[in-house]
Amino acid sequence: MREALREAEKAREMGEIPVGAVIVCQNRIIARGHNTTEQLLDVTAHAEILAISAAANYLNSKYLPECTLYVTLEPCVMCAGAIYWAQLGRLVYGAGDDKRGFMRIGRELLHPKTTLEFGVLNEECSDLLVQFFKKMRE
Repeated sequence: MREALREAEKAREMGEIPVGAVIVCQNRIIARGHNTTEQLLDVTAHAEILAISAAANYLNSKYLPECTLYVTLEPCVMCAGAIYWAQLGRLVYGAGDDKRGFMRIGRELLHPKTTLEFGVLNEECSDLLVQFFKKMRE
């Protein structure tokens, strides 16, 4: 999750909402991503989507059952759908998202074989987002 936080910092430095993601396979980071929706003018350029695409390219497979996605913020419904279709083995996220997170609908948005862990480095992940939005309102 610390590496995902580093990715989130990259997004923040670019003026993007600070969300970062990494995908690990066999104890090795194989993909990274951070939000680039503003830079690319693409609403789908979320950290998770970019990391999933990079991991699929790296493994030459659209399925990622042996992989873990670490992301600093609870994925939205769109990203949960991508996680489902990639058949990701494990999802770990830091901060919850009461407004846009997939858990508003429920865990069934994930593939049945995907294991879920949340609240990892929650305080650091949350603080990064809170400070970003506080600064935007100034």
